Amino acid sequence: MAVVSSVEESPCKPGFDSDLIFKVNKKHLKQSTRLGKVGFTDCTDHTRFLFSTDDSRFVLTTDGVLTVKRAVDLHDGRLDFFVHSLDSQGNKMAVPVMVLHHGHHQRHPDVAVLYFPKSSNGLRRMKRDWHIPPINIPENSNGPFPLKMVTIRSSEDKVKKIHYSITGPGANEDPLGLFTMDKDTGDLYVNQRLDREKQAHYPLLAHADMDDPMEIIINVIDMNDNKPIFEQTSYVAEVAESSPKGTTVIQVKATDADEPGNDNSIIKYTILSQEPNLPSDSMFAINSFNGAIMVEGVGLDREKYPEYTLEIQAADTKGEGLTGRTAVVLKVTDSNDNLSVFTASTYQGSVDENAVGVQVVKMSVTDEDEPNTPAWNAKFMIVRGDPDKLFSIETGTNKQEGIIKTAKGLDFEKSRTHTLEVIVENEVPFAIPLTTSTATVVVTVKDVNEPPIFKEKEMTVQKSEDLPVESVIMNSEAEDPDFERENTFMQLYKIIDDPENWLTVDEDSGLMKVKSPMDRESPNVKENKYTVLLGAYDNDPVPATGTGTLVIILEDVNDNPPFIEERIIRVCLFRARWMLVVLCLMHICFKKYFEITVECLQHTNIPKRLIQCDG
Repeated sequence: MAVVSSVEESPCKPGFDSDLIFKVNKKHLKQSTRLGKVGFTDCTDHTRFLFSTDDSRFVLTTDGVLTVKRAVDLHDGRLDFFVHSLDSQGNKMAVPVMVLHHGHHQRHPDVAVLYFPKSSNGLRRMKRDWHIPPINIPENSNGPFPLKMVTIRSSEDKVKKIHYSITGPGANEDPLGLFTMDKDTGDLYVNQRLDREKQAHYPLLAHADMDDPMEIIINVIDMNDNKPIFEQTSYVAEVAESSPKGTTVIQVKATDADEPGNDNSIIKYTILSQEPNLPSDSMFAINSFNGAIMVEGVGLDREKYPEYTLEIQAADTKGEGLTGRTAVVLKVTDSNDNLSVFTASTYQGSVDENAVGVQVVKMSVTDEDEPNTPAWNAKFMIVRGDPDKLFSIETGTNKQEGIIKTAKGLDFEKSRTHTLEVIVENEVPFAIPLTTSTATVVVTVKDVNEPPIFKEKEMTVQKSEDLPVESVIMNSEAEDPDFERENTFMQLYKIIDDPENWLTVDEDSGLMKVKSPMDRESPNVKENKYTVLLGAYDNDPVPATGTGTLVIILEDVNDNPPFIEERIIRVCLFRARWMLVVLCLMHICFKKYFEITVECLQHTNIPKRLIQCDG
């Protein structure tokens, strides 16, 4: 046996009780004037609801009491607006409300009648100055459908049968069937909910047999049926931890599809929550009109709170209506608000004297700013203790070390220690006032055996080239710079280079004498100057030798007789016989042989016997 079950439909229909008319005795309504109560049900046991109006001068409590929020004047004796709410499923519902002054004539919308204008002079043309007021109907109306909006009448229907029709968008054009007209009565119906966001106006033409068509404009009245929607479901931005109050971080934006300029689309922004709420729960503020998020509190610290998450709400009807939400993640970026600090207050180092470019000491620092950023990278400066610029300082490759090197050779005998004061900063300035970290560096100079130094690097004397052996040239003097050494060593002298071996030097005193005769005409004498390289050395276990140059300017003496330089002359004789005679005479006088080139004589007619100059 088959069992048939049925579900009884609930008799409850969510919505407002009916169109509401509130009558008042005065045209001027004062603030807080109570007008009446709106009936609404969502078919649950709820008795309180969230209501809104599209006229901000009125407000409803959750139990439906309608009150004047701001003073209102009923200039025309009446005022129309809509009241909105949601059913249990979140569907938007609305009802028209009329505030009516007693004595003001009111025709119920259900019986409103529009008459066709009469043609003039038999012309079937509508008067140009004829104006039919638009028909207003709220979007999302619950009906019941079909819902009669207005009745269209012809003045001729009293004397004959008139057939009515309607054409245009929503009638015989897309969207088809939205509006219909009773052909006999002229009643105009809407057959389903309208959506202003799809189409806000419907221009229709009403027809009545012999009359000119009458234009009817149906305006869809905006209801608050669209909540604000943010352009992004979430936002990410950066804010520097040193940002002052009022710094704009990011701007969020929401849009509302309801009618522009209407309260239903006027949005206000608020911050609902901040996570973490440290160091205060109001670290950020938002411009309620344009959505700009700004720094409000002090104490942004990347090292403690590297990220904030804000929940932002956009609400229409000036912040009291439907809402949309988004999340904003703010990443706190590093600023130079932490010192680079030396790991020790004093550093020790040592270096051999005279060493250049040698590392003396390496200093390390720490910094709580974000690693490998300009706010973390260290740079160092020597601010005291180095007036002669003997040292240089540079940053190590890891950006957290200061390396001091010698820029010039240090002198143990002049100063055995150097005390330097070093500061550390960063590659970018401090974002907040901070005191620079300082360290002291003590450099000990180690003594090394330095060579003796001649008082004059180049010594010049002028002597006669015939100076006798054992004559004194000069007394060379050198000093040992290691006068501060614990074991002082004496300096000794020697000749390192004496090309002609003319000189000798006393090893102990440095006295230089002539050892063998000197000759200015020696090939090692250049422009009368003879150069000798001297050496002075100490008797340290590891001797060090210094050098000096002696230049002797030799004075010439008459120590060479004249002589005739023997030469070979080649003369080419052609027809000059007398030249041969001259050559023979020269041969006899100077007893020298002159050679006459045979090749040359072949071109002359001189007899060979004349060439023999001996006889």
